[in-house]
Order: sequence, then C-alpha cells, then structure tokens
Amino acid sequence: MKTASTKINRRSFLKVTSLTGGGMLLSLNWLAACKPSQDESLGMPKEWFQFNGFIKIGENGKVTIMSPNPEGGQNVKTSMPMIVAEELDVDWKNVIVEQADLDTKYFTRQFIGGSQAIRSGYTSLRTAGATARAMLVAAAAKSWNVPADGITVKSSTIYHKASDKSANFGEFASLAATMPVPEEVQLKANNNFTIIGSSKKNVEAKNIVTGKPLFGIDTQCEGMLIAMIIHPPAFGKQLKSFDDSKARKMPGIKDVFRIKPLQDDYKRTFFDTVQFTDLIAIVGNSTWEVLQAKKVIQTEWEIQEAYEEKRDMFGREGTRVVPRGLESTTSQEQAMKKAAKTPRVQRKDGDPETAFKNASKTIERTYTGPFLSHNCMEPMNFFAHVQEDKVICSGPLQKPELTEKALSSRLGIPLENIEIAMTRLGGGYGRRSYAHWLIEAAVISKKVNAPIKLIYTREDDMTGGIYRSRYQATYRAALDENNQLVAFHVNAGGLPENPLYPNRFPAGAVDNYLAEGWDVPSNITTGSFRAPRSNFMACVEQSFLDEVAELAGKDPIDFRLELLEKSKNNPVGERNDYDPDRYAKVLQLVKDKADWSNPTPGISRGVSAYFCHNSYAAQVLDLKLVNGQVQIDKVTNAIDCGIVINPDAAKNLCEGAVVDGIGTAMFGELTFENGVVSKSNFDGYKQIRMGDAPKTIETYFVENGNDPSGLGEPAYPPVFAALANALYQATGNRFYHQPFVHQLNS
Repeated sequence: MKTASTKINRRSFLKVTSLTGGGMLLSLNWLAACKPSQDESLGMPKEWFQFNGFIKIGENGKVTIMSPNPEGGQNVKTSMPMIVAEELDVDWKNVIVEQADLDTKYFTRQFIGGSQAIRSGYTSLRTAGATARAMLVAAAAKSWNVPADGITVKSSTIYHKASDKSANFGEFASLAATMPVPEEVQLKANNNFTIIGSSKKNVEAKNIVTGKPLFGIDTQCEGMLIAMIIHPPAFGKQLKSFDDSKARKMPGIKDVFRIKPLQDDYKRTFFDTVQFTDLIAIVGNSTWEVLQAKKVIQTEWEIQEAYEEKRDMFGREGTRVVPRGLESTTSQEQAMKKAAKTPRVQRKDGDPETAFKNASKTIERTYTGPFLSHNCMEPMNFFAHVQEDKVICSGPLQKPELTEKALSSRLGIPLENIEIAMTRLGGGYGRRSYAHWLIEAAVISKKVNAPIKLIYTREDDMTGGIYRSRYQATYRAALDENNQLVAFHVNAGGLPENPLYPNRFPAGAVDNYLAEGWDVPSNITTGSFRAPRSNFMACVEQSFLDEVAELAGKDPIDFRLELLEKSKNNPVGERNDYDPDRYAKVLQLVKDKADWSNPTPGISRGVSAYFCHNSYAAQVLDLKLVNGQVQIDKVTNAIDCGIVINPDAAKNLCEGAVVDGIGTAMFGELTFENGVVSKSNFDGYKQIRMGDAPKTIETYFVENGNDPSGLGEPAYPPVFAALANALYQATGNRFYHQPFVHQLNS
C-alpha cells in the first residue's frame, strides 16, 4: 500500500467548503506529484506535466467529479474521473462527470498535449479521491463514536462492522466538510483496484451519438453575430489595402474592418505562434451572408520584409527569425541540402570516422517528410463577448491557461475578469494549442461591441499555417566482418525545425555513434503535430534499421533485440533516454502476438518499434497487393504505457493512432509555390478512407504495474515504418520519401 502526502509541495492546497443543501466540495490544486524525468527537456515543456480538479459530493450520495483538462477524443474526461473514483471508493454508476471551465483559482495547468494528462496527474488524482474518502471516514467515526480504523468504504457505502452501522456518502457529506484535512492518506495497492483497469463507457458517448451540442461550433446566444477573417494568400506577404464597398452593401453585413490580434512589440510565448497578424474581419448576421461578403472584398498585398519575433519559451528568452521572400518547395529543398552540409554535433560516442573507414560494409540512405496539415474536422472557431472590463469566451482549445494570458495582455483586461468555457475539441493533436483565433474573436467582439462567433473556413485553416515542419534525414551504418553494427551516423534537420532526438535508440547500443542536426529559417509557421518530431524520426530510423538488418543477414526483430541487449548489458554513454528492457518487451510481445515466426503465404509484413512520450510501442503490419492496390489486412500493436486506466478506451486510442498514421504516411503532403500552399481543402488533401484502413487491429498491453506513462501519441509514430517495411516486402522497393502513394503510383 502506498502512502501519499496531501501536501504535494509548498504551492499545493486543499480546500473544503460546505455547499448549499449540505454537500461537500473538495478541491486539490495538484502540481503533478510525479517527478519530472530527464527526457522532458528533450521534447516538451514542463508545464505540460501539471493539472488540477475537484470533487463534489451531494446530500443524495451522488458524486460529481470535475474534469479540468480539455477533451479532444483521447477520453480523459472519462479516465481521469475513474482514477479519482477508484480511491474514493464510489460506485461508478453514482458518478457524474462535468467539464470544468478554465479556473486558475482551483486549477493549474489545464492543458492537453504530449500524452501527459494521465501520467502527470495519476498520483494527484488518486490522492484527491483518497483524501475525500478519509474525511468521510473521519466524519462517520465522529458521528458513530467509533474508531476510524474499524470503518471500511466500498461502492459508496461507509460501513462499521462491529456496530453493523452503514451509510452512503451523502449522509456524511456536510460533516465531512468540517473535518480536518489529513496530512497523509493511504492509496490502494494495485491488486485492489476495481475501477482502474476496467472498461467504462465514454461519459459523453450518448451526447455524441445523439448529436447534442458539445463543440464550439455549436455555440449560440441571443444577439450573437458571425465573424470571418481574410488573411494573406501567401506566406511572405502582408496586407497593403482593401476595398470593402461592395461587401458593406450586402444583406446582413454589419461591419468590415482591419484587425491586429497581436501587437508588433508583444513578446510571444511558446504557443503564441501565428504568421498572419494583420487581417480583415467581416461581421454579419449569418454564416452564409458573411461568406458571400468575404468573396467580393478586393484586396492588395505586398511583400513582407524580414523581421524578428521576441520569444519567451517557458522562461528561455529568444527570437524567431522570419526571413523575407516567397518560398517554394524547390527553393526549400535547396536550402535544406545546403544546411545539411554544416550540421551541429548533438552527440558523439567513440570514433565514428575511423569505424566507417575500417568497416567491411556500409550503407547510406536519405529520407524526407513534407509539410503536413492537421485538418481538424471541426473548423477553427471561438465565441467571444467583450463587455467593458469583462470577457466571456467559449470554444475548443488545448492550452487555455496560456491563451488566457495572451488575451489579457492584448485587451488590457485582468485575468480574473476573463471567463473561458472549454468545449469538446473536434480534432486537435496540436493545432488547437495555437489559439490565435480566440484572440481574433475577442478583438472583433470588442470592435463591434457584441457577442460574436468567429468561424474559419476550411481554406482559412489549411492555408494559414501551424503545419508539421518539413524534414530530412540521412543515415549511415557500418558493419564489421561478423555483420555486427560498429558505427551509426544520423544527420537530420528541418525547415524550420530540427527533429533529431540524439539520445534515443540506437544511441547507447553502438560503440561509435554520431548524431548531427540542423535547421533552416522559414516564414511558414509550424507547430506541434501528433507526436512532434517523433512522427518523422520513428519512420526514418525504423525503416533504416530494417535495411541494416537485411544487410547484416538478420531477422529485423532479432536485430533490434540484439542492439537492445547490448544497450542493457554494456551501454554506451550515460544519456540514453529509454529503458532497453521495456523496449525489448514490446518487441517480444508483438513478435509473439503477431506470430512473426510463422508468416502467412501471400502476406507481406513489416515491423517497427519506438520510444517517445515516456512509453513504448511496437507494431507489425500485414498487407498484400490486390490489383496493384495496397490492402492492409492486420496491424498488431504491443504497448507499454504502464497501468491502463480504461482498456477499451486505450485500445480505441491505439486503433485511431494506427489509422491516422497510415493515412498520413500514405497521403499527407503540402507543397508551396511562391509562398502559396498547394492544397486548401479535402478535395486536394487526401484523407484516409475506409478502404485504406486495416481490416483488423489488435492491441496488447505489457502488464508491469508501472504508473501510467502516456498513450495518445506513442502509438502513432511506429506505424509509418511498419507500413514502409511491409511495402518493401511486397514490392521489392524501399520507401524513402513521404507520402508513399507517389512511389506506389509511379
């Protein structure tokens, strides 16, 4: 049994208040009792690891568990309350889950991103439930005049065996609110879990399937107007002038004007990323009327000069260089090739140069990945009503607390006067972290002095940036006369971001290892995309390792396991950010569950395994070519993400990751010509269709009892390479450039 302190650190606090009607409210401001690990600094900010929430117990025994983190389909709105309910010992059927608004009084770090919600809050959520349970027990002990250690709690019932007295939670809620908060509480042993590890239906399932208003786009209020924006048609251009005379005469149009969401001297924080900050706003009565008016506005654009943005990256001061010019895919390629010739050394073990010189066999391959668009099904939107010194907002976003600070700065309104209600995200995976459209909505509302809902068209979103960066990586490997890997070299970079993780596998497993990185400045805005950077590096690393295994004459899984054994027993360096045992176990599990050693005639198979976001995933993908078309029969997942809170939901998340990854690897691509993006809607940017998806997806979890370590992103990256390696087996050709559809059709 684990003991947890209710005083997580100096800033933490517990609040207990009596509610009208005799209820109990317990709020735990948890600042992530988990200890940050070294790898956090490699890929994501610490702030993503923290959150908070609270419990309400009503006099009728019903328990409301507030869910403070945004819900974007990852099912945290169900899984987080399950953790609280487990330690509270409440009967799940008596639980009501509510989405909390942004509230920095009660909550901190109301974020989603980096697969950190469950991981960072696990101990704190359990502590919240256990603390409430302990206070209920103390209240019962006082009321019954019996020792607290003789009282048990199970399924919402408080019971004292010696006196045969029992009560439900509601009977002691008011008294419990007056009891002192215990300094320590006992947490359950894993083998006593009854809710954690059992499958629970999504608490929003009925509302989703019956079409209840859940999303920001559903927002309606009396007097609300509709707003849209026009941004420059090309990266590298800015607004010079416009003629709105025709639009102003059209039915339903209230106003047309120029807005500047972020001021030029504003020091941008991590998620204040947006290229176009000089826009035209159109406001009217209805979406259709505003759309029609938008079409007739005549605009004139000019080339934007180079400039620098001041940046505050979670306390690290810096600048973003924004170059002048209209970029094209060909000019970007030339700039990347040039930058790759002068990389920065990010890690070096041994003497790679000599090892390559003396090798019996060497291999070198170059891989590329294009810009990608998020393409959230729900268009970007937000509701805002600015009233003198008060702001009311509602909509979908991933980092509300950070966005609120940017909004406060832009409007000059104190944080305590801003209300943000969080709606369900109709797609996110990074895109809704960059909530400039909330700032735009508020600026527009203030100008027209009315509540407005800002809506982006699909074209507005797809041509406005926040893409995945464009990447390139060149790998080299050297084998000795015994076909042992003796040297490994990766040279990776991107426009504008370097994707390299220098301390990930196979670092630590090769005596002579060199990792070099580079980047190219760009005026095209990029940002987080599901499993940032890992979505590219997993594909290229695992594709290359397959080819190295083939050169060595070894089975692809056995080859990886040999390297992991070396990393475990005789590791090279001290900065390896993965656990070779956990890594090897997902490979062994997927080998077993996919029956790797007994291939099916006519089926081509590919394997891939990767560590990212604190978890491990391995996948085997089975496919065949039918009349020249790829048909994916099956994908087998093996996942080590620690304790699985909600198994069905976890499997659903893995299935979605597989389908998403296959679609992106096969079809995802954006190109540029003179700063103009090539695709602006789904007619050009192909999404995966039902016929492209696997017929079967099986998911298995490593059961090790470790605390949860994240799932939404780790299951995504490996499938890129599993697909590429299976395609090689089917076609005899290696796939070095995404999207793969181009090579298949050539």
